[in-house]
Order: sequence, then C-alpha cells, then structure tokens
Amino acid sequence: MKIDPESSSDLSAQIANAIRDAIVAGSLLVDQRLPSEAELAEQFKVSRPTVREALKRLAAQSLIRTQRGATGGAFVNRISFEEAYAQQITTSTLLLSMNAVSFSTACEARYALERACATLAAERRTADHLATMRAEIHRQDQPGLTDEAFCASDVAFHRALVDGACNPVLSYQLAGAVEAMQPLMNMITFTARDRARIVALHTRIADAITAKDCEAAQDGLSALETETQDLAASVFARRPGKTP
Repeated sequence: MKIDPESSSDLSAQIANAIRDAIVAGSLLVDQRLPSEAELAEQFKVSRPTVREALKRLAAQSLIRTQRGATGGAFVNRISFEEAYAQQITTSTLLLSMNAVSFSTACEARYALERACATLAAERRTADHLATMRAEIHRQDQPGLTDEAFCASDVAFHRALVDGACNPVLSYQLAGAVEAMQPLMNMITFTARDRARIVALHTRIADAITAKDCEAAQDGLSALETETQDLAASVFARRPGKTP
C-alpha cells in the first residue's frame, strides 16, 4: 500500500483509498486485523492523527470496524447488502435533490431497472411479497390517508416488488431508485396525481406478479412511468423557468 506525499490530495484520503484498494483486491481479508495506528503511520510516513482520520473514513464506509481492549484494533468488516443500502440511498438522494440528474432522467432509469426486476419477481415472488403489495394497495385506498402516509406506502409497495426478484444485487442497486428517488418523485407530483389512478395501476401490477405474467407487470410499470412523467411535466409547467 502506497501513497504519493507530493500529491495535492488529502493524505488521509490517500491512505483510506490505499487500504480500501487492498481490501477490494483481497490483500486484506474479512476479519483481518489492520496494522496499528503507529505501524500505519510508520508505513505511510505520516502522523498518527492522519492515520486516525483515514480509519474514520473507512469506518464511515463500513469497510472496517473497530474494537476496544487488549485484542482490539481495526478489522476488515464483512459488508452485507442491507448495510450498504443506507449509503446508496443517501447518494441517490443527494444526486437528485442537487439536480445532478433531472427528474425525467431519474424516472426513466428507475422504471427501466424496476421493469427488469418485475421479470424475476413474476417468477420468484413469495407469498410474503404478494401479501405486502396487497396490504399497501389496501392502505393506499383508505379515505383520509395523509399524503405522507400515501407516499410511504407507495415506497413500500415498490420495495416489495423489487425484493420479490429475490436478488440482493438488484435490491441494492434499486435501493436508491425506490427508497430515495421515489419519495422525491412523490414530493414533486403528489399535488397533481390521482390516487385512484395510482391504486389502479398498482393493482394491475400486483395482479400480473401474482399471475406470474412478467409482460403484463412490465406493461403496468410502463403505464405508471408514463403517468409519473406526465404528472411531473404538468407540475413543472406551472413553475416559471423550471423544466423536468
């Protein structure tokens, strides 16, 4: 593991990247103890506070964990997809909220990915996935449901569809699309949408997943995408100088 002391890049960031690369390459294995702060400071020719900052960066990314005591230290962490969801969601939220991507682009990507999930979900979904989807549809159809509760139910419905694919890699990739982009899309479109129309489309999708009809599920998601894009266009049209 090496760094470039002449580089303008922050030294702690360089050290964190070097250790991360070693973990990714398999040079540092899961549960392996990292050298001590003093040993790392000597290896990289930096101060211990610089090493400490690098380790904090790695811990924030869940790449390492620290333990106290005589047998303590910093250890390579075993990362699960579930643990990585939060970081994926945060990154996606920032990208969309800071306008790094447009609403239209985010919506297009999100539904393209979800249609891919629908194919697998139609084949692999469990009774629990179907029950969650039906429960959320029932919830969405309740009179007096607040906008916030409707949006939360909307997210839960799509989360169940994605998880129904029974593929943790897809669930991770779509965590940002569903858990981050969907709420932000809802915030933009909730004033214009017809809840009955959304519930009808969700029912259409759930019926298709239940019947293991992947083509019908994809068609339902395409109709929902069109509905979402049209709603956003109508909202942005009422905002001078704004475009979706």
